[in-house]
Amino acid sequence: MTPRKAAVLGFPVSHSRSPDLHLAAYRALGLTDWTYERIECTAEQLPAIVGGAAPEFVGFSVTMPGKIAALEFADEVTDRARLIGSANTLLRTDAGWRADCTDVDGMSGALGELGVRGGTGGESVVIGGGGTALPTVSALADAGFASIRLVVRSPERAADVAALAGVLGLRCDFLPFASSPELTEACRTARVVVTTVPSPAAEPLIDSVRVARAVVDVIYDPWPTPLAAAVTESGGRVVGGLVMLLNQAYSQVEQFTGLPAPREAMAAAIAAG
Repeated sequence: MTPRKAAVLGFPVSHSRSPDLHLAAYRALGLTDWTYERIECTAEQLPAIVGGAAPEFVGFSVTMPGKIAALEFADEVTDRARLIGSANTLLRTDAGWRADCTDVDGMSGALGELGVRGGTGGESVVIGGGGTALPTVSALADAGFASIRLVVRSPERAADVAALAGVLGLRCDFLPFASSPELTEACRTARVVVTTVPSPAAEPLIDSVRVARAVVDVIYDPWPTPLAAAVTESGGRVVGGLVMLLNQAYSQVEQFTGLPAPREAMAAAIAAG
């Protein structure tokens, strides 16, 4: 195949592990001339950077703060990216650029790693109502969950998350963002708890969340977070953000290369640190 380029766009982006994953995949696939780099890029800069990309660029991974800008810039949009309202993947096509949201695959992979599915009447708890909560809701719906309890400081600011849950047929209610007997009981009975907020923000909830049986914590650096450590010490199971990063990258590699993702090689790259 002709040498190609790809990159991750974000601000800041120096911490991104995406180059480790993509380069390991390209080498395992025999694409020795392919490159993948980090590019500092704000939301405002994204249209100019992507629009001016050299022809050898096949795609971009997009992290914060550019996910909404990526969706708005694209010439075509996948159904799930449109539904969620953001995109973490831009793929060059004959028609221009296509936006997708493989963040859903990332969360689905994390749920699969824990072995949790919704089942009859399956309940979940989602901490935080920001951008990461949206693909989380989609993945929970795909996994057969029936309801979500959203732990947020302001229900009004999480209205889009609640609206998406409704569109996908999930019951949704709100809990205050504080440890409480009600939150403790919700975490105890839920099939899974997903925390989508930064580690310091989650620390006030540890006393309630530590009783959960299964937890996805989207943070991957530093790891383990205090919340993840507390759940593990209490006998619960936890997966972190690296599992999500890995699973969302499988789909990106396949879209960029047109080849099956070499999952073992990519997992080894993450494990190598």
